[in-house]
Amino acid sequence: MALSLPDLPYSKDALEPFISARTLEFHHGKHHKAYVDNGNKFIAGTEFESQAAEAIAAKIVGDASKAGMFNNVAQAWNHSFFWKCMKSKGGGAPTGAVAQKIESDLGGYQKFVEEFKNAGVTQFGSGWAWLVQKDGKLQIMKTANADTPAAHGITPLLVVDVWEHAYYLDYQNRRPDFLQAFIDNLINWDFVNSNLK
Repeated sequence: MALSLPDLPYSKDALEPFISARTLEFHHGKHHKAYVDNGNKFIAGTEFESQAAEAIAAKIVGDASKAGMFNNVAQAWNHSFFWKCMKSKGGGAPTGAVAQKIESDLGGYQKFVEEFKNAGVTQFGSGWAWLVQKDGKLQIMKTANADTPAAHGITPLLVVDVWEHAYYLDYQNRRPDFLQAFIDNLINWDFVNSNLK
């Protein structure tokens, strides 16, 4: 089961004006594709060749001798997950079971917005801001570069990409504006709910 580049779950212009078709062309068609292609080169002929990206990342996380493999495999996984976290006319207050969990575990939707946005804004350099489920409770966390909660036995529910390639064409250096647009207009709460354990 070599790594593959999934189709986007919407047309390239479906997330406009919040994420442009041009950004998705580069982000999905160039950056994500490069992680998949390079990841496949790393795993070719190894014991990992037929394993899923999430399983590979969990086995090699922290192994300095496999840093290149981890970076590409984990990034391929992170991006595949990220695309599903968004939809046209998404965002705003959550619905379903996750709404109740956000209330009980995080202190409500406004607290979630504040903490999730802060995680993305304060992630120095490149990385990701996550809503995860750990030991049955929701938490906000951030990871640097390619790291992913999935490699550490933590269940990802939602992620936003804060690598510059995710937003620079549309927002330049205004990462907080990108994060606010993501929260208000793009989150796919149906997908988030589907990840709850």
